[in-house]
Amino acid sequence: MAAVSLGLLWAIITTGVYITYRILSIADLTVEGSVVTGAAIAAITITRGFNPYLAVAFSFFGGVGAGLITGLLHTKLKIPSLLSGILTMIALYSINLRIMGKANISLLRIDTVYTVFENTGLSSMLSVIILGIIFVGCLIGILYWFFGTEIGSAIRATGSNPQMVRAQGINTNTTIILGLMISNGLVAIGGALIAQSQRFSDIQMGIGSIVIGLASVIIGEVLFGRRNFASRLLSLVLGAIVYRIIIALVLRLGMPANDLKLFTAITVAIALSLPVFRSYLEPLRKSVKRNK
Repeated sequence: MAAVSLGLLWAIITTGVYITYRILSIADLTVEGSVVTGAAIAAITITRGFNPYLAVAFSFFGGVGAGLITGLLHTKLKIPSLLSGILTMIALYSINLRIMGKANISLLRIDTVYTVFENTGLSSMLSVIILGIIFVGCLIGILYWFFGTEIGSAIRATGSNPQMVRAQGINTNTTIILGLMISNGLVAIGGALIAQSQRFSDIQMGIGSIVIGLASVIIGEVLFGRRNFASRLLSLVLGAIVYRIIIALVLRLGMPANDLKLFTAITVAIALSLPVFRSYLEPLRKSVKRNK
């Protein structure tokens, strides 16, 4: 149940990673900074007496700002997308420290977005699951609608065929920037919700988030397919949950917690290499079929 609850929150971050990695075909490392930005903004605003839900909204706009910076570096200054994300991620480390004022902020004994459900007698874990389902359900519905609009379709087309998009008179720089803003805004929301579920925000909590997001995306696509856009969005959620369940099972089998990042990196590398493995096995499969 703990894996499911955490997987639902990470599904929001996974969706943000999917927008840049699959839709825009950009490996955006801004994610590792914008996760912390969302958590930092939420933590500091909640501790200063703001409504927790309003704090999540503030976090979204913080992530949007981070995505805007990366987009401007890439499109206006012509810095490669990977390096643009790295530069923004490095800058966000100092910005996040300034937002929090210190390396971590505790949210113990402070109302969060989950308090409403906990006040009804639900456990903290069940409260996270219920709110996670609500957030993820709304997110899938909004994204499915948005990417079916003219602007959303232009963003999707930009990643697939930018030359064709430019031939239609659409400014691809604008669609790239918009995609990065939406992506990092969602990542920041995920960071805000995770910080409130674990009751603290920490400057180091974003380390490895891009790899976790990629792992969830790939697991979702491999296990649940890519038939249409709606099924892809749903597969992201299921992939994030399955990934967390796998991690929980691996830990229960005795793997040291210090090796989790290594395990995740190996999992992603194998998943990304599957097409190559298939190309090696295809001649062997055809040979076996001919012999039969």
